[in-house]
Amino acid sequence: MPDPRTARLAQVMVTYCLDVQPGQRIALYGSSEAEPMLRALYREVLRAGGYPYPFLGYEVYPSYGGFDDIFFKEASEDQLKYVFETDRMVNSSFEGIVFLRSSRNTRSLAGIPPERQRIRNAAYADLRKTYLERTFQGSLRWVHGLYPTQALAQEAEVDLESFEEFSYRACRVDQPDAVEAWKAVHDRQEKLVNWLAKRQQVRVLGPNVDLSFSIQGRPFYNSSGKYNMPDGEIFTAPVEESVNGWVRFSYPAVEYGTLVEGVELRFDQGRIVEAKATKNQAFLQKILDTDVGARYLGEWALGINEKIDTFSKDILFDEKMDGTMHMAVGAGYPQTGSRNQSAIHWDMITDMTDGGQIFVDGELFYDSGKFKI
Repeated sequence: MPDPRTARLAQVMVTYCLDVQPGQRIALYGSSEAEPMLRALYREVLRAGGYPYPFLGYEVYPSYGGFDDIFFKEASEDQLKYVFETDRMVNSSFEGIVFLRSSRNTRSLAGIPPERQRIRNAAYADLRKTYLERTFQGSLRWVHGLYPTQALAQEAEVDLESFEEFSYRACRVDQPDAVEAWKAVHDRQEKLVNWLAKRQQVRVLGPNVDLSFSIQGRPFYNSSGKYNMPDGEIFTAPVEESVNGWVRFSYPAVEYGTLVEGVELRFDQGRIVEAKATKNQAFLQKILDTDVGARYLGEWALGINEKIDTFSKDILFDEKMDGTMHMAVGAGYPQTGSRNQSAIHWDMITDMTDGGQIFVDGELFYDSGKFKI
């Protein structure tokens, strides 16, 4: 029997997250593991009057059709640089995209040299820019979701049933009306965003951080289920050259299937001038050398989803974990006023519940995971 929570989540993603309208073309990306969820999404897009295009075997773009490990091992440099026409078509002209994280092997790229992945990312830089610009203009809507798999449960160090309960709870589909629950999240976060409007200076202090930066002219975004499911964060982009100080990320950072632990970054006039890690430091350095923008921040955010209370090694969930702060090195989102461009966007998370404080224009805004306004 299909899990009824899968159908409820598909309905939330189509009607609330994407707000699919008649005639819109919606791409559905997911691995073969996610077929039950893809079928549910397909059904909901049809009911909304849209045109669903399922890409079974694909999780994200750049596309490999579920053969990413083979692609990176065997592809020539020309093949690494090739942009698939399906990706160009979807990101340049479709009205909506669903990306389902549904891996059967979360470490399939762990042994791939970063240089090969950097070549691939650079090839897709222009298409990624189009994707972000269309999002900002409102002509493209997308949502990142997750279908619980054995591999993802194993990564979170729990059994599949426990991971399913965790996932669906975080998405509010365990509640009678998930859409109303997400609207309540939006209203609660909107109060924070409104308070932060037109503020100028941020100072972050704590056991893991001593940073200062400007947010002058940079609006905050209320992330409440329109682009991620689950969601629950507020974010902006620091003024690029204003970031000074250091931060240590208390949770591992995962990129391309590689786990990097104990990351510590030091900033001078916005640029990362020193980067250390207790595990996989060479990988960290290579990713930061992808391009000029990779050494600047594209995002600063606070996770406030109280239903996410444990680290799962999946950034879709972890960056929204209540009581945490995360930053992304690399590309920023145009809606936050970011000018930083890069082929990467790598989120890193630190715990704030053990004395982390945030002062905004000298006023205590946040203390040990709790808002003080």
